[in-house]
Amino acid sequence: MNNRGPGMRGGKMAAGPKPKNIKATIVRLLSYFKDYRIPFITVLACVLLAAATGIVVSMSLEPLIDDYIKPMVVSGSTDFSGLLMFILRIGVVCVVGIIATYVQNRTMVTISQGIMKKVRDQMFSHMQTLPIRFFDTNAHGDIMSRYTNDTDTLSQMISQSLTSIFSSLFTVVSVLILMFIKSWQLTLFTLAFVFVMTIFAKNIAGKSGSYFIKQQQSLGAVNGYIEEMMHGQKVVKVFNHEQEAAEKFDALNDELCANATSANKFANILMPIMMNLGNLQYVMIAILGGIIAIVSGRDGTPLLTLGVIAAFLQLSKSFTQPVSQMSQQLNSIVMALAGAERIFSLLDEPPEVDDGYVTLVNAKRGAKGELVETEEHTGLWAWKHPHSDGTLTYTEVRGDVRMTEVDFAYVEGKTVLHDVTLFAEPGQKVAFVGSTGAGKTTITNLINRFYDIADGKIRYDGININKIKKNDLRRSLGFVLQDVHLFTGTVRDNIRYGKLDATDEQVIEAAKLANAHDFITRLPQGYDTMLEGDGSGLSQGQRQLLSIARAAIENAPVLVMDEATSSIDTRTEAIVQSGMDALMRGRTVFVIAHRLSTVMNSDVIMVLEHGRIIERGSHEQLIAERGKYYQLYTGAFELE
Repeated sequence: MNNRGPGMRGGKMAAGPKPKNIKATIVRLLSYFKDYRIPFITVLACVLLAAATGIVVSMSLEPLIDDYIKPMVVSGSTDFSGLLMFILRIGVVCVVGIIATYVQNRTMVTISQGIMKKVRDQMFSHMQTLPIRFFDTNAHGDIMSRYTNDTDTLSQMISQSLTSIFSSLFTVVSVLILMFIKSWQLTLFTLAFVFVMTIFAKNIAGKSGSYFIKQQQSLGAVNGYIEEMMHGQKVVKVFNHEQEAAEKFDALNDELCANATSANKFANILMPIMMNLGNLQYVMIAILGGIIAIVSGRDGTPLLTLGVIAAFLQLSKSFTQPVSQMSQQLNSIVMALAGAERIFSLLDEPPEVDDGYVTLVNAKRGAKGELVETEEHTGLWAWKHPHSDGTLTYTEVRGDVRMTEVDFAYVEGKTVLHDVTLFAEPGQKVAFVGSTGAGKTTITNLINRFYDIADGKIRYDGININKIKKNDLRRSLGFVLQDVHLFTGTVRDNIRYGKLDATDEQVIEAAKLANAHDFITRLPQGYDTMLEGDGSGLSQGQRQLLSIARAAIENAPVLVMDEATSSIDTRTEAIVQSGMDALMRGRTVFVIAHRLSTVMNSDVIMVLEHGRIIERGSHEQLIAERGKYYQLYTGAFELE
């Protein structure tokens, strides 16, 4: 059974909305700099110093020409000492600028990578708090895209765009003042030309910005589809869907290509246009400056000297280049803000609500037989129940689970469970049978509170499960699922995942209980054999035995077996079933199975259809009733 909400796992997630509040996003980004105040101040100081040295070099052209080169040319002097000293001083200024730029870049890399580490840590930590519903309704590849593509664009903006914008602003303001001092006529002409350049930049950047947002969303969709196809590659090949899969990918990739092409088309033409406009401005300033110098120089007092014109030309380039750089950076900033919006949308996802206050504790019997909390692992568990009057009561964990008139819907208005009432007494084995979609797995999802019910009650040892803290509730439940997930690590580590503080002896004991010890000892390094790719080197039966061992070491009072043997052969099933029987002994067990042969020895069998329990009883009772179960049993041993 695999009841899920809309937007199935691994599927394509709908494109996210366009950033709605850029100002709020920027303010939130800047808050990450609070841990890097001194380094960031150092960066800003280096940016100012590097920009100032560039301005000084531009201004040095005037004295270089008017005070040194021109007098030497006129007089025919061959004394280069003054000129060499002047050039040496300018060289020192350039060296200072180089050092400042080096320190700025090194420090900014440290800041950007530190911030990205913090962002990724926050994303991953917050992701652990999200409910199962989030992962069932969002494509895994799209979530991964936020960790990779979106953080990369954000890192590029922090390490490059921020300093570039700040340097450009300082340069523009400083150079503008100096330009007015040198020649207000040429400055007004320059400003008019820059105004035209700004209009071009605004129009082009505005068009590319919306496409950059769509590009990030399309990239997430492509990643989601690739992730889905990688996990389902065997299914694709079995059903010969390679062509269909490729065609769907082509459609998604075409959409990404179209958005990326449109975004980069406008972004790539922006810089050449700005550079060529800057070159045109340079030529026109030289012509206009020459005319002003010639006309005003007829009375012997030129308004502009050759050195002033040369310096102004350099200043004008120092003025227009930052404007062009800021225009170019707008694209990366827009793309980074789009990525930041997607990152923050993940961080803003509401965490799983847990208002429980009843906790699971180790217990022992006191002198009078009462339950007493202890730090020792006694094998006896109790629910610690604080009350409003300040008193505490302890209830032994027995595994008594009861559902009363439970209704549930993954999506509002589409109820999948209707008025479900059932009970499992301590030590009972309760089996659920029914066709796919009948509601079997949904019931177990409600018991461990992956989802909360809409109506009715679920009680565990007489306690409403809404009062039990989710971590403690789930710690009291052991699961053996059809889809076994093994993590990268040793066999020992994967078994110990059920109890992280388990000793090596407990790991081996759990493996023996699950009938897994024999095949583990035949592996190349035994319990220290490394597993990768979700245990790809193991058979399905071996992987399932490790899953049973993982549940065995957890030693939970309630056990859920969800289709644990449906995907293995009959011979392997006998081995797995033997391990399961040993694990189930003395526990309350819920079994979900398609193979009726695996549930015949259950204390009670419940037949579900369209979210309702239509029959219940032992195997013999249900056969005697000659109802749905009888039809399933006599027609075939498997439901499907």
